[in-house]
Amino acid sequence: MVKFLGYAVAVLAVLAGVCLVRVAQLPAPAVSGTVAAPAAPLALDADAAVRRLAEALRIPTVSYEDRARIDPGALDAFVGLLQSSFPLVHKALKREGVGKSLLFTWAGRDAAAAPIILTAHMDVVPVEPGTEGKWTHPPFAGIVADGIVWGRGARDDKSSVLALLEAAELLLAEGFQPPRTVYLAFGHDEEIGGQQGAKKIAEILRGRNVKAEFLLDEGSAVLEGIVPGVARPVAAINAAEKGYFTVRLTTHEQGGHSSRPPPQTAVGRLARAVARVQDCPLPARLERPVTDMLDRLAPEMGFASRLALANRWLFGPLILRNFSRQPTTNALIRTTTAPTVIHAGIKDNVLPSEATALINFRLLPGDSIERVLEHVRVAIDDDAVEVAPGSDFNSEASTPSPLDNAAFGLLARTAGDIFPQAVVSTGLVIGATDARNYEGVFESRYNFSPSVLRPEDLPTIHGTDERIAVDNYLGMIRFYVQLLRNWAA
Repeated sequence: MVKFLGYAVAVLAVLAGVCLVRVAQLPAPAVSGTVAAPAAPLALDADAAVRRLAEALRIPTVSYEDRARIDPGALDAFVGLLQSSFPLVHKALKREGVGKSLLFTWAGRDAAAAPIILTAHMDVVPVEPGTEGKWTHPPFAGIVADGIVWGRGARDDKSSVLALLEAAELLLAEGFQPPRTVYLAFGHDEEIGGQQGAKKIAEILRGRNVKAEFLLDEGSAVLEGIVPGVARPVAAINAAEKGYFTVRLTTHEQGGHSSRPPPQTAVGRLARAVARVQDCPLPARLERPVTDMLDRLAPEMGFASRLALANRWLFGPLILRNFSRQPTTNALIRTTTAPTVIHAGIKDNVLPSEATALINFRLLPGDSIERVLEHVRVAIDDDAVEVAPGSDFNSEASTPSPLDNAAFGLLARTAGDIFPQAVVSTGLVIGATDARNYEGVFESRYNFSPSVLRPEDLPTIHGTDERIAVDNYLGMIRFYVQLLRNWAA
């Protein structure tokens, strides 16, 4: 027994030694005075830029699931506002209308070199009926008050559209010409899948054999007070996007009067199937770019976190268990399962002959639509429940883009220039963006909105009181200007 205990102690000592060595190999965290130097000030008419954003927010370019409710006149008005607001852009760049979407081509000095694509979307989500009175300022009033621009689209995503055009207008006034071609692509239906907007733009670019060095779309941001254990802001330049897939479950049973129900009703069978799927989540695991994110953030954390993250070979199960406890971090480690819609019945005393449910999955890189379908069938284990795709709005998870290439280096450098206190990291887009519609048109893609995002901002995106601070918006313009200048350097 003594000999066995001796071996055990020796093994534990070796494990502890290995773990401590791996912690010691982590880069040292930044300390005061070692953060990046800020970019030079920018000659920008801030009041005019903010006024233009406010005007854009007053135009309700709302995308509804029921396409018949969409007002095409609002999009026309928005495009007209852009034309009057940015005359140099419309004079110097080639503008193409793609349905209601826009594609600008800014010719570079070397037309044969790989271009870049900077994209954003012009549409916004509806305001939830009945919540209009809860807004501090009306959602489509475009009010500027207390250093804040209020309105639907202030974050998602009109601020990106306007900031990109402000940057281009400013650079054109300086006589700037990019070294290679820049495409500015603005979709009009991102909030309902981008099938008539970004997808059509991508088809045009694909037909012209465009292969961009990189594409930059909305996504994460400079996260302040959001990443647990990290005191500094985190500029999260996401390198992949989760897939999107909806499954439809359908059950058929004998209809009739509810006073003489059969042992199993359509609703009961459906409810059991939905519960089985929800209670059987897909397995958790760490994949790129989440592992890349952890590697970059670990040096900024306390010793216990550094110890665990530097030794994922040992503490992996503990990390996954901790991530699983919160919805946001759980979404980073698994394909998520979300029952969202159930339809059945017409009256409380009538047995429906059919019941349907929709379950939405966001696919982790490495999973596939086919795997999810099989997982659902196995979890339900009932041949009487029909399992089929529930929407045309589906996509596989994207392949993670590299972090050791010139494109990510350019984005990271620019983020450091504009947000010098931030640690530059990466991550995974857990929602869906227009970038997924451009697959095959770029070498790599990244998702990053160059604005500061705090915990109190999170509920306002797609929610009540959407807004952006004036200084935050001006920082977005500075980022895009600096990005193009750095690219040309």
